[in-house]
Amino acid sequence: MARCIQNKCKICRREGMKLFLKGQRCFTEKCAVSRRDYPPGVHAQKRAKVTEYGVRLREKQKLKRIYGVQERQFKLYFAEAERLRGNTGENLMTLLERRLDNVVLASGMALSRNHARQLVNHGHFRVNGRRVDIASYQVRAGDEVTPGTSENTRKIVSEALEVNKSQTVPAWLHVTADTLTAKVVGLPRREDIPHPIQEQLIIELCSK
Repeated sequence: MARCIQNKCKICRREGMKLFLKGQRCFTEKCAVSRRDYPPGVHAQKRAKVTEYGVRLREKQKLKRIYGVQERQFKLYFAEAERLRGNTGENLMTLLERRLDNVVLASGMALSRNHARQLVNHGHFRVNGRRVDIASYQVRAGDEVTPGTSENTRKIVSEALEVNKSQTVPAWLHVTADTLTAKVVGLPRREDIPHPIQEQLIIELCSK
């Protein structure tokens, strides 16, 4: 399984915005984007003007890095978004938002996206009582996501929920902290997705 091993703070600086790849750290003064709001590299501040293609490419890269997907997987998501009825851009965002690792993160059961992905891949979560260890698993309306029965797993999730208690949970998820349950009450809509991505620019780039 391919994964990104780049420095997370450098990725955010390259995209010129917070991608929240390090969880709560991104909300503190330690955030690299807050301290150095320019791309990494010796000559980063002397780079030439970005072309129209470059603008569209950066939007695609932002989206890929926010959800932690590689190019080949992103192409599959785009092909599926085109196949579905409705707006392709909204379909693409919804498909990415419905990933199981994203549900774990959005519900506050993990400290960061990498943490959520690791917990899912190691089989620490169940969907409707069935063990699922695929981070890209697509949840559906009515699904219930819960941690495994292991005491250590439930402790990790409880601690994450405590750390993230100030986090706003999306309207399409209902989290019950007492029972450590996240229920998918509906499919996410574009207005439910907080990431400032211009998906139309991505569609223009990928449709060529």
